[in-house]
Amino acid sequence: MTRLKPRAAQARRAAACALLAPRRRAGAGAATVALAAALAVSGLFAPARAHATEWKVGVELPLTGPLAQAGTEMYRGIQVAADMFNRRHPQDKITLVAVDDESNPAKAVAAVEQLASQHVVAIAGAANSNCAGPASEAASKAGLVYVTSGGTSDDMVTRGLKNFFRVSNTPGYTKGMAGLFETLGVKSVAIVYSTKDATSDLARQLDAALKAKGVTTYMHAYDPSIGDFKPLINKVKLQDKPDAMAMLGYENDYVGILRASRVLKPGLKAIAAPWAFASPKMAQSFPDLVPNVYGATVLASPADYRSADQRDFSDTYQRLFKTVSNYQSQTSFVYAQLLFDAIASAQKAGTLDKGGLADTLRATQRDDTFLGKVSFDARGDNPHYVAHMGQFAANGKLALVWPQQYATAKPAYPGVPW
Repeated sequence: MTRLKPRAAQARRAAACALLAPRRRAGAGAATVALAAALAVSGLFAPARAHATEWKVGVELPLTGPLAQAGTEMYRGIQVAADMFNRRHPQDKITLVAVDDESNPAKAVAAVEQLASQHVVAIAGAANSNCAGPASEAASKAGLVYVTSGGTSDDMVTRGLKNFFRVSNTPGYTKGMAGLFETLGVKSVAIVYSTKDATSDLARQLDAALKAKGVTTYMHAYDPSIGDFKPLINKVKLQDKPDAMAMLGYENDYVGILRASRVLKPGLKAIAAPWAFASPKMAQSFPDLVPNVYGATVLASPADYRSADQRDFSDTYQRLFKTVSNYQSQTSFVYAQLLFDAIASAQKAGTLDKGGLADTLRATQRDDTFLGKVSFDARGDNPHYVAHMGQFAANGKLALVWPQQYATAKPAYPGVPW
């Protein structure tokens, strides 16, 4: 933590310099010296103000590489949270120090070690569980709090790390996707999933949740290095013949799956994905692939902001980046805002430099975030998380369709991009 110079000390030095000035100065010079002295000394008797304090917060995210789109959006949400905090707390300042992990676990660890050497008070990262796992362990060894929305895999919260916190998780994504399919009334689902940790966890949980509701499921795992999805989609088309398909992967995976599906045209009534799909960038880059596809989101796009805090977020995001936000920036904004407020609270309580930030976060409870209610259990997990599901229209707009209490439109079912 880097502290700025206290204002009172500056005032005392200014007053001393003024009073020691040579008395032989006359006329305007003497008047100026006297005025400066009076103003400086008067500051000593002004109401006491908190010392201006700067906290450096590390950001470890993929700003290049295969998950750069997700990482960049997450970083933007954190930047908006810092901007809003600094405007609302003029005596304090959050300064972000970002290091690109390139979606590489080894580089994620190196990034955390680099940030720890720069004396950050906490770290915000990563975009996926493969990086969040080793990075958060490195942060724990350094005694630093690590907060994320990307470490959704179940094993993230079974390691006994006291400094690890996350706002979203696999059970919440499972509830969102299973709830959507139940509302649509689908009878069978092909689950197409990457063999990475987070996607494999979600596939197993979604499979169990759908079966418990009487839905028939078909499981298709694929290697993350796959280049051609047509053989896999052909199995879905000719063997499974399901009502719906769940795509559990990341940006490049979704593009490959949807391109193959557009060519082969399986008889689907719905396609849904969890994270890293429902974004304005995806709609702009692949307008032919996204219409009618469902994806996890936070707000509709364009967003229907329903509070002053959400409006401030929207205006700040637009001012900083000249575009609209997506669910990744909105989610990272939530955890960054909670983190920054906890830093200020721990400092006020005198526990920040004594390891008290983790305890402050664990005592946090907010009912009014973009994600709804957020609190952290003993494992650092947010037990209230449930993914909202949106659906793209042909014009690229994203409507919230599930849960019903947050919906801005009814789902278009059946509906696929072709």
